[in-house]
Amino acid sequence: MDPPEACCSPSSVEFLVAVARDLLQATFEDLNQEQLKRFRHKLRDATLDGRNIPWGRLDGLDAMDLAAQLTHFYGPEPALDVTRKTLKRADMLDVAARLKEQQLQRLGPSSSTLRSVSEYKKKYRDHVLQQHAKVKERNARSVKINKRFTKLLIAREGAALPDEALGCTKELEPEPQRARRSDTHTFNRLFGQDEEGQWPLTVVLQGPAGIGKTMAAKKILYDWAAGKLYHGQVDFAFFLPCRELLERPGACSLADLVLDQCPQRKAPLKPMLARPERLLFILDGADDLPPLAPHAAPCTDPFQAADAARVLGGLLGKTLLPAARLLVTARTTAPGRLLDRLCSPQCAEVCGFSDKDKKKYFHKFFRDERLAERAYRLVKENETLFALCFVPFVCWIVCTVLRQQLELGQDLSRTSKTTTSVYLLFIISVLSSAPAADAPRMRAELRKLCRLAREGTLGHRAQFAEKDLERLELRGSKVQTLFLSKKELPGVLQTDVTYQFMDQSFQEFFSALSYLLEEERDLRALLQGESHLTLTTRFLFGLLNPDRVSDMQRHFGVAVPERVKRDVLLWMQEQGQGRPRAAPEKMAGTDAAEDAEEPEEEECEPNYPLELLYCLYETQEDAFVRQALRCLPELELERVRLSRMDLVILSYCVRCCPPGQALRLVSCGLAPAQKKKKSLMKRLHSSLGGSSSQASKRKPQPSPLRPLFEAMTDEHCGLNSLTLCRCKLPDSVCHDLSEALREAPALTELGLLHNQLSEAGLRVLLEGLAWPQCRVQKLRVQQPSLQEAPQYIISILRQSVALSTLDLGDCQLPGPVVTSLCAALQHPGCRLQTLSLTSVELSKESLKELQAVKTAKPGLVIIHPALDSHPKPSKGLSGAL
Repeated sequence: MDPPEACCSPSSVEFLVAVARDLLQATFEDLNQEQLKRFRHKLRDATLDGRNIPWGRLDGLDAMDLAAQLTHFYGPEPALDVTRKTLKRADMLDVAARLKEQQLQRLGPSSSTLRSVSEYKKKYRDHVLQQHAKVKERNARSVKINKRFTKLLIAREGAALPDEALGCTKELEPEPQRARRSDTHTFNRLFGQDEEGQWPLTVVLQGPAGIGKTMAAKKILYDWAAGKLYHGQVDFAFFLPCRELLERPGACSLADLVLDQCPQRKAPLKPMLARPERLLFILDGADDLPPLAPHAAPCTDPFQAADAARVLGGLLGKTLLPAARLLVTARTTAPGRLLDRLCSPQCAEVCGFSDKDKKKYFHKFFRDERLAERAYRLVKENETLFALCFVPFVCWIVCTVLRQQLELGQDLSRTSKTTTSVYLLFIISVLSSAPAADAPRMRAELRKLCRLAREGTLGHRAQFAEKDLERLELRGSKVQTLFLSKKELPGVLQTDVTYQFMDQSFQEFFSALSYLLEEERDLRALLQGESHLTLTTRFLFGLLNPDRVSDMQRHFGVAVPERVKRDVLLWMQEQGQGRPRAAPEKMAGTDAAEDAEEPEEEECEPNYPLELLYCLYETQEDAFVRQALRCLPELELERVRLSRMDLVILSYCVRCCPPGQALRLVSCGLAPAQKKKKSLMKRLHSSLGGSSSQASKRKPQPSPLRPLFEAMTDEHCGLNSLTLCRCKLPDSVCHDLSEALREAPALTELGLLHNQLSEAGLRVLLEGLAWPQCRVQKLRVQQPSLQEAPQYIISILRQSVALSTLDLGDCQLPGPVVTSLCAALQHPGCRLQTLSLTSVELSKESLKELQAVKTAKPGLVIIHPALDSHPKPSKGLSGAL
């Protein structure tokens, strides 16, 4: 698109700023000191859109600085307008007239359009309210956004991950880490000051598929238009769906994209874009943007025509309108690649529905009190299905299926434990509504629809032309009307018609289904694909569940051969062989200072082992999971913010661990939890002192990691090695882990490295190790910050019947502690065989005492560089721990 005015050539914004400064400076230099003082005085009361420059910024400014301040604060053309009006109010009419004449000479008549911008704001806001008052659901039914939108939990990222407690309970969580419900205050806080006092220009809303990111972004746009958000900060907001724009044919400019959202594609573009600090661009699905070509020039001019990827990439990289605000939505599958392209982004996690808001969603969906309550009770009785409903899209599917079943007088008889089972249940329910005579034709159409989905997913396509549907004989078919939505866009010569799946996750589900419905099943293209295939891979694993296979055979007439599972297991084996084993050496030899500040490292495949566990969880087949985990003997999760669902997945896989499995959690923390308020009665009871009198009688509150530790005690769990490194274990986690140590059937090795244990936490942990049923044989402790740690550990040497190897690297062992250690080592009840003190500083007297113990107990191996004739550490000690 060509610029509407001559001054809108490349670098037009910089041109406007420079001209405005020159005109203002020349005007102020023509004023004497008394006139300049009177102008500054009148300027205090000059407002534009409710804003004026504080007096403190004006006092004592000379002509050049005053011109710069006005231009910076108001923008180039608004600054000229404010100056002219202020000069008139200060009785300097001739100066104001001269400025207007010079402005027309330098900028032409385009500057007069400024007056229309203020009037256009209201017109544009009304247009947005009208266009976005309703949103289409996945089944193409339109609903009012204010009636359907249900508040989501949104958590702004706060402190660095290593500083977060792994098992921090809701009462212990710092305020910035708590998830808040998405009300107006929460949305306004997205662009609020961060912990360093900076005001972010880029905010990233991230979360898994179906969690409600797009709906939240549309609600923000609607609330802005209604005057509820960013009042006095944002004049214009634009919604840019990245996936649709990437498939837009031909070149376009940012100005084109803006005009597309304006009524009749008419707007005072130049003055609108001349004030980028007053603009908000909402980029929905920015993770779909391809990486920029290495030598591609960045897009810098809003009127420069380019492909959509370059234009959107220019916004993300702040080469295009760098002062504009950006609200970006993206999946959390691989956030690293996107965040690398952003300038100082403020990230926020969309965490889905709280239990309270799940119920509200049911009532908004059914709009019938009786039906809503009945449906809600049915789902709540199914604990696993109710837990899955924290994802809004899953909640919509469940409600849709329930409505159909309740209308037919049926109940939700099927147990759904995974996302895959919910999606499959929905599709079967929709297809079952067709007459039985149409079943063969529907099955054939479904296979073609799955092929269309797979072609699009592998080819990064979400929109399909009519010729794509005609090629597969899908145009006008039943499945087209059920699962595809039609969109008409104005073209150059005629209207362009495109089709897309009712939701992107549905396209990915049908893509996975295609590998099981078609004869040709080339799984390599999927399993070895890029990160955008993550959800499709999860669905594929879920469809391998025996119950899902039986469903597909009964409803789709397809038999899934066992070789598909064999191919998946072979791929899992390749993943295990292709990834390096964890290196325990990197955990040793660090002091307290190094422990407090760990350098952050960007990984090319973030949370890779956790993603594999998600895939295995979807199968819900214990034997298959156990067989697959044999390919991954060492699971290491590093720098992961474990969400509620992450812990469900991890606990399930730990319960299915084969014998010899090792698990390492390194620098892991918990994702922010929902901020809960106490009820009025509890607050009154607390204020009257009722809670304090019973505090000592209260049982310890369970930690969020209790499900994981309970999984370790399952009789089928083969986990034999657990290492917790730099995870900041609070007392509640120590209590739950202590309980698990008493019953875990296979756990023989435990590593506690730099976890900032409290004295009470360590004491309760050691109670579990001293329990007669505890099977831990090898214990490794690195706790330099807690001087009492060795003394507590020494106390269990006389009691533990299983402990045979103890590594106290990095612990502080003063003389009296070594004396106690030597006494414990010589106690008849001590069964220790190996003691490693490789990194411990010992006095000469302590070394003599240890040497005496070695002489008295020749079967005991004590490892320290200063002790003579000591053997090297065994491979089992250094490798397993």
